[in-house]
Amino acid sequence: MKFNKKKKMKEFQDPYSFANAVTEGDSMTKLSMVIMGAGHFKHKQFIKGALFLLFELAFILFMVTNGFYNLAKLPSLGEAAQEGVWNEAKGIYEYSAGDNSLTILLYGIATIFLLIGFILVWRSCVKSSYKSQKLASEGKHLNTFKEDIASLFDENLAGLLLTGPVLGILIFTILPLVYMISMAFTNYSITGNHLVLFDWVGLKNFGTVLNFNSSIGKEFWSVLAWTLVWAVFATFLNYLFGMLLAILINRKETHWKSFWRFCFILSIAVPQFVSLLIMRTMLQPEGAVNVLLKNAGWISTSLPFFTDVTWARVSVIVINLWVGIPYTMMQVTGILQNIPAELYESAKIDGANAFVTFMKITLPYMLFVTTPYLITQFTGNVNNFNVIYLLSGGDPTPVGATAGKTDLLVTWLYKLTIDKQYYSIGAVIGIFTFIVLAIVALVTYRNTGSYKDEEGFM
Repeated sequence: MKFNKKKKMKEFQDPYSFANAVTEGDSMTKLSMVIMGAGHFKHKQFIKGALFLLFELAFILFMVTNGFYNLAKLPSLGEAAQEGVWNEAKGIYEYSAGDNSLTILLYGIATIFLLIGFILVWRSCVKSSYKSQKLASEGKHLNTFKEDIASLFDENLAGLLLTGPVLGILIFTILPLVYMISMAFTNYSITGNHLVLFDWVGLKNFGTVLNFNSSIGKEFWSVLAWTLVWAVFATFLNYLFGMLLAILINRKETHWKSFWRFCFILSIAVPQFVSLLIMRTMLQPEGAVNVLLKNAGWISTSLPFFTDVTWARVSVIVINLWVGIPYTMMQVTGILQNIPAELYESAKIDGANAFVTFMKITLPYMLFVTTPYLITQFTGNVNNFNVIYLLSGGDPTPVGATAGKTDLLVTWLYKLTIDKQYYSIGAVIGIFTFIVLAIVALVTYRNTGSYKDEEGFM
C-alpha cells in the first residue's frame, strides 16, 4: 500500500520542477538563474527569452533607483523631521520636506511584494528553460512564441482569465491589508504627535488594547461583549422571525400570498439609510413617536430611546428586525417550498402538532441548508456599521470616552481613526475583529451538518 502511494505521488510530480532544474539543468539553464532568458536564447525562443531578460533588467533598474532605498528605510520608518529655516533675502521660512513614515511604510511593503513577484517569475523562467532543455534533448517540438500565445486562449485559458482578478486582489486587497495590519505595530497616532513620523513599537498596542486596567482596554472588552450580544440577537431573531413569517405566508390557508410577500419586499426597495434616518428622527425626544404617545396621554415624559443604555440597545435590535426580517423571509421561502411534503404528511398521521412538526422537520431542515447563510449574516452583523451609526451613532457615550454604549467594534474603529486619529489602535481593533469573526465562522461551520454531511439532510 505504501509502495503504491509513493508510486502515485511520483507520477504526479512535476518533471520540470525547480528542484530538477537546479540539479539536472545544463549550463545555460543554470545561467538562467543569473541572466534570465539565457536558456531560451539557446533553444531559439528569442521573444520569450527577451521578455524574461527585459523583466529582469526592469526589476534591477527599479531596485537600484528606488527599491533598495525603500527597503533600507523600512526598519526606521524615517528619522528626518520637517525643518524651517528663515531666508533673510526672501523674508520667508523655507521648509525641508523631511521623511513621511506613511509613504516609507507603503513603498517598503510594495517593494517586498514586487520582490516576491520577481522571485516567482524568476522560478518560472528557470523551470521554463529546463523544460525547453528536456524537450529538445528528447527531440520533441518546442513551442514558438506564437504558439505560446495561442495556448493562452486554449488549454491555458483559465490561467489567463484568472491573472487579472488575482492581480487586482493583490494590489487592491492584500497590499492594503498588509499595509493597515503593519500600522498596528507602530505608534502612528495623534498621541505624541506621531502623525508624520512614527516608529515600530512591536506588540505594545496589542497589550494596551487587551489590558483591563487601561482606558482603551476597558472600552475594548465592553464593546466586544456588546458586539457579540448584538450579533447573536440581530442574527437569530431576524432568522427566527423571518422564517416564521415565511411559514405563515406559505400556509395553504393563507390567501393572497403574493400580496403579502410584495408588502414586505417593498420595505427592501426603500434604501436602508433612508429607513434608518426616518426611524432615528421619529424616536427623538420630540419625535413623532414621543409626541403621539404624549398626546394620547400614555406617557408624560419622552421615552429615552437613544439616551438610556438599555433603551438604546433594545431599540437598535428591534429596528434592525424591521430592516432584516424581509431579507430572511425571501431567503427561506424557496427552501420551505422544497421540503418534501411526505415528511409533513407522515408527521400528521403520527399525530404530531404544528409545534412538534416545526421543531422536528422544518427547523432542522432549514438549519442544515442555511447554516452558511447564518454565518454570513453573523459576520455581517458584527460589521453592521449602517444600523448603529445611522440610528444611535454609538450613543449614549460617557464623557471623555471614545466608545459609546451601542458602539460595535466597527463603529468604534471608525471613531478611533476618523474622529480621534488613533490609527495604530484602530488597526489593532481591526485585527481583533477579523480574529473573532474567523474563529466564530470556522468553529461554527465545522460543527454543523452542512459541513459534516454534505450529501443530504436525511
